This record gives sequence, structure tokens and C-alpha cells, in this order.
Amino acid sequence: MRKKVVILATGGTIAGVGATAKTAGYRPGSLTADTLLQGIPEVAEVAEIEAVQVCNINSDDITDAIWLDLAQTINAMAQDEDVAGFVITHGTDTLEETAYFLNLTVKASKPVVLTGSMRPSTSISADGPMNLYQAVCVASSDAAAGKGVLVVFSDRIYSARSVTKTSTYHVTAIAAGEMGAIGVVRDGKVYMYETPGKRHTADTEFDISGLKALPKVSILYFAVDADPELLRFAASRSSGIVIAGAGAGEFSESYKQVITELSVPVVVSSRIDDGIIIPDNLLCENTVAADNLSPQKAAILLRLALTRTADLDQIREMFTIY
Repeated sequence: MRKKVVILATGGTIAGVGATAKTAGYRPGSLTADTLLQGIPEVAEVAEIEAVQVCNINSDDITDAIWLDLAQTINAMAQDEDVAGFVITHGTDTLEETAYFLNLTVKASKPVVLTGSMRPSTSISADGPMNLYQAVCVASSDAAAGKGVLVVFSDRIYSARSVTKTSTYHVTAIAAGEMGAIGVVRDGKVYMYETPGKRHTADTEFDISGLKALPKVSILYFAVDADPELLRFAASRSSGIVIAGAGAGEFSESYKQVITELSVPVVVSSRIDDGIIIPDNLLCENTVAADNLSPQKAAILLRLALTRTADLDQIREMFTIY
């Protein structure tokens, strides 16, 4: 019997429409989930599909309210024994952020798979149909259960924690840097090779069941002559700050002077694509090392951490666990 997979559609390029054959200048979030599925009849051979249109927007317009709605919807629907897994169609710009948020807040071992496309539906060789088909294959696979939230893109399966966007245009733009893929999809068959080592989904301490919003966290990008007064401004409007530092999380003496005076938690990440920030790299004692999380993912973990505590030692522990 075919398993049941719920598709939660949010819009993005995969639902984009534009001039025939062009890959730019299109309108993201133009097609509904039902319309997308009509062009991929093979999906019905893999699983019984229930489509839910959560929203239909450019992924740059995703908000914490949508994140909370997605997580709460998955947590509720996962209680249905007939549901085998979930697929979320999403724009690629912030796909990695939604994936990591869900990786920390979904309370189920059933597969949750995000996918999207780099080309709109009206372009030549649009990549959306294959990505969506493969995502359904993974969501209905027993091999994907318990692996945390996954991303399927261009034949490869990635962990939500390590996945990132690496190009503004290439069809293989979704990748995982030095961490790499943990599986592949070939002709509808799922091959899993690795298991994520960090704690995720049902094993996390984060409970968003009663939340309406997340604490606000600001990300500041350090560069030559970066204005340290922006740190004070961000601290006045945020519950925490993430710094995209140079190299191994470094910044200027003027930045350092202001950071040591701040009372909000400050997490130090890097503007470099690969690598790790360890405590020995930190220039200020009152900061937290982001490990190998990108600034945008470090901000997600910090926002969730702040729903539990503002204690720096406890936050440091969370950044080693997740």
C-alpha cells in the first residue's frame, strides 16, 4: 500500500512563474501545491498525497510566525498513524533557516523533507518537478525516519543542520560544504549513508507548542571600519546578537570594547563558509562560540535558547549539543 505524505507548500521559486525559458524576473509563489502536483503524476505512484497551502510567498518573506505554524502543524499531523512523512516546498533563499528551525522544534521521528528549485516552473529544464518527486520518495522512506529534518535537492539528501545555499543561480546551489550529503536518491530509491550526530527533533529541549513569537536576535556582519555603535543599537532592540566575524570569528578592537559592555547574549560565528569557531577563538569572555553554525543558523539556535534561558553558560552548552 502507498504511504501517505503531507505536502506543506510555502511558495518560492518552485512555484514561480515568469517569461518562458527565462530563469530571472519571475514571480515566486505563483502556483499552488495542487497545480505543482498536476505536472508530476509520478508522485501519485510513490505515495498518497495530501496538499496543504501554508502560504505562497517569496522565502525572503518567511517569518517566525510561519515557522511556528509549520512546526505546530507537523507536530499535530504527525500524531496521525496514517501519515508517513512530510514534504515542505520552499524558496531556496531561506530554506536552510526553516529546515534548521524545524530540526530543533519538530517532535516526531517521521521524515520531514524540504525541497525547492533554482529555476521557475516556466523555465527550460525546470528543476522543481524532479526535486519534489525525490522529496516525496524520501518522505515516504523508512530509511529517512529518525534522521532529523532533511533537505532533498538535485539527487542528494542533506541534514538540516549542515545544508546551505552556495550559488545564486546553479541548479546544485543547495549543498552542505565540508559536511557533505548524507544520502542520495536514484530512480526513486533512497540510499542513506550517514546519520546526523547532533541532537535534533524529538530529542531537543525546545517546546514551541504555546509560542506566538520568538525572541528577536540581530545579526551584524563585521568588515573593515564596521561601526561598533551598531552593536549598541542592535542590543537596544534585540534579546541577543550574532556576529558574522572575519576569519575565525574575529573583529576590531573597537568592536571588542563595545561587546564587553553588552548585557545581551552575543554569539560569534564567521562570515567564512566553512570552518568552526571554538571557545579558544573568542576575543571576549562574555561571548558564545557558534561552533560550525553559520550566522543565520546561530541566530535560530540563539532565539530558541532564549525561550529557555538567558544564562550564558547554559547557552554555551546548547551550542555544543545542537
